[in-house]
Amino acid sequence: MKVFKFGGASINSVERIKNVAKIIDSYKGEKLLIIISAMGKITNALETVADAFYSSDKDEALQLFYQVKDAHTGLAGQLTNEPVSELNDIFTEVEWLLHDKPVRNYDYYYDQIVCCGELLSTAIISNYLAAVDIKNRWIDVRDIIRTDDNFRDANIDWNYTQQKVKEVIVPLFETSNIIITQGFIGATDENESTTLGREGSDFSAAIFANMLDAESQTIWKDVEGVMNADPKLFEDAQFIKTLSYAEVIEMAYYGAQVIHPKTIKPLQNKGIPLHVRCFLNPESTGTIISKQAVYDLPPIIVLKNKQVLMQFSSLDYSFAEEALAGKLNELFAENKLRANLSQNGAISLLCCVDDIPAKIEKLALAASHLFDVQIEKSCELLTIRHYNEEIIDKLTAGRIQLLLQKTRQTIQVVMTSENF
Repeated sequence: MKVFKFGGASINSVERIKNVAKIIDSYKGEKLLIIISAMGKITNALETVADAFYSSDKDEALQLFYQVKDAHTGLAGQLTNEPVSELNDIFTEVEWLLHDKPVRNYDYYYDQIVCCGELLSTAIISNYLAAVDIKNRWIDVRDIIRTDDNFRDANIDWNYTQQKVKEVIVPLFETSNIIITQGFIGATDENESTTLGREGSDFSAAIFANMLDAESQTIWKDVEGVMNADPKLFEDAQFIKTLSYAEVIEMAYYGAQVIHPKTIKPLQNKGIPLHVRCFLNPESTGTIISKQAVYDLPPIIVLKNKQVLMQFSSLDYSFAEEALAGKLNELFAENKLRANLSQNGAISLLCCVDDIPAKIEKLALAASHLFDVQIEKSCELLTIRHYNEEIIDKLTAGRIQLLLQKTRQTIQVVMTSENF
């Protein structure tokens, strides 16, 4: 049994959905559990719906949602004349919510609204596959994956989820070779929708691969495989044929957008190889990620834009590494912020974080009774693994270096333009 995951780019048009169907059909006779993301840009569109709703602009939220609704209804009509029965139930679930007023926090409403993207795409594709005689079963993953109520970054209840996989998914494979379900989402024991973090579909696929003891997991993308840098930012990005679990975890930790950071552990625990392949060229083997160590890798580059460097200096000259650091860590956790890079001085701490204005402002205000808080915006965080001096010089040229950390394998630099 294999687990496949198709991302939003692979299903963002009628032609690409038909291409996905051809890929699936080429595995005729094999058992496949297939995770499918929301269609390209739909998650972003649903985020604007959530923003409008939480701002109490019901009319705007409904109008934006109707655009999402029309896009899916139109696409379904282009693919097949058969009605997609699940669509109306999914539409209604969100519309009922949008007619209410927000009384809970933003993250709760985000999850209830944004989760419908995956439900809509999978319902449409399952219906299309059946229409072209590719028999399959559609499953609402919220009936399987149980989480806590840490909305937008929910934690898996592994025991409950494993039991549901055993009770529901395993028996389905006795009558159907193909199961279609969603990534990125789950539900609490109160049946409230949750999400597993942005781009969490890779992780969802790994959960199923682990619990079904899959032969392999494949992530289908619009690139040849894993590259040593984002090809949209670096024209000379190189394809990497093989990688180890450990290397990919490091890449994901530092912000590479290839694979969700939590994906590797469930696979490594069972020794399940991960394939990253191109849906535009399915004959290519892509990148294979396994337990085997890989040597002589090229420099691996991760560049994160929209970064903020925050400096926290103690007000009374207390040493920063003692109780103050602990209190600051608590404030970061309370505000759901993570330092992408941090460094302690005698009486100050430097933290590089993603530029999320509302959270940064709230953190700065909460920390102001303990620290003098200084903020530098419009920064970039450059990470290079397996670096050499030539690549460091090339990528930092014309930049002011605000913070640098360096080990034998990895260098990280917070920098900003000289013209800033």
